Amino acid sequence: MTYRNTLWKEQEPVLRNFDEAKIIRSVSGALALRDEIEQIVDRIWENDFDGIWWIGIGGTWASAMQAEVYMRHRSALPVFVDNAADFITTGNRRFTSQSVMICSSVSGTTPEMIAAADKVHEAGGTVFAFVDTPDTPLAEKADHLISYPANEQLKFYMTCSYMMYKNGEFAEYEDYCRNMEEYLPEVLAGVEKEADAWAKEYAQETVRFLDGHPDMPHYFVASGNQYGAAYSLGMCYWEEQLWIRTRTISAQEFFHGMQEVITRDTPVTLFIGEDEQRPLAERVAAFLPKVCANYVIIDTKEFALPGIREEYRASISHLVMRAVCSRIEAYMELYLRHPMTIRRYYRQFPY
Repeated sequence: MTYRNTLWKEQEPVLRNFDEAKIIRSVSGALALRDEIEQIVDRIWENDFDGIWWIGIGGTWASAMQAEVYMRHRSALPVFVDNAADFITTGNRRFTSQSVMICSSVSGTTPEMIAAADKVHEAGGTVFAFVDTPDTPLAEKADHLISYPANEQLKFYMTCSYMMYKNGEFAEYEDYCRNMEEYLPEVLAGVEKEADAWAKEYAQETVRFLDGHPDMPHYFVASGNQYGAAYSLGMCYWEEQLWIRTRTISAQEFFHGMQEVITRDTPVTLFIGEDEQRPLAERVAAFLPKVCANYVIIDTKEFALPGIREEYRASISHLVMRAVCSRIEAYMELYLRHPMTIRRYYRQFPY
């Protein structure tokens, strides 16, 4: 006879959907783009630009927000972040013929990004695009193009770091790059291995709770470069790919609304990073135990990150969180029995 295995008694695989060698090759390949990124930034510098605009939509907007917050207090450069749909409808009079749009796309076919590039060119501005897929509409519209798959957030931060170095604001740039090139690929693979067992348990408990509360949203809270990470996880991965209701709120806004809807059973995941906005998330961490018994805190400071200099940890804490989240997604997909490649509506028909 054949007996049906139950969801919670089955033997879960170890390190599901994990390829350490592939991760190391991928991150190493992205870091090897440094010379190409520097050459493009050098050419942009020659044209006396009046603004750097990080523009995205969906997940790429999350990455754009991370780039802007990274530069905000470190650089005097005129740096802005804009949502592509806002940009193409509302526009921005500060964007001129001397402005530069920096963007990213996996497919190169996202309508809002293509329209944003067109609007930039109508203004006489410049498009610097990271497009994973060459020979696509967005790639063809780029004045400066780098095609290399994945690692969007890393590529953005590499660009930010060199811009700040060019502006005399990152004296440690060469040491920083050497430190990343030597240690980061293995470190990020190591974070996934270290987080795996915990992520399995987190996913199992999350799905167990979801089974009994299918209409209750899961709340994600974060600040600094972690806000983009939380926004991306909630919207791109859990909502779009796993069909789970979520809400993402910044830690700085948590105490101005969200705190009043938190009860004992409300599912909350708090991301804590290591940049200058860490105290905002720590304030939420101190509050949650007083009113909630269903919260989880993920703190990048708990990972050793061997070889990474202490002063550089903040600049990669969002990459550390992405590594943790990739483990969570692997097991959420398993326990939900929901392949993350399927969609109800996204790109399934015109809209």
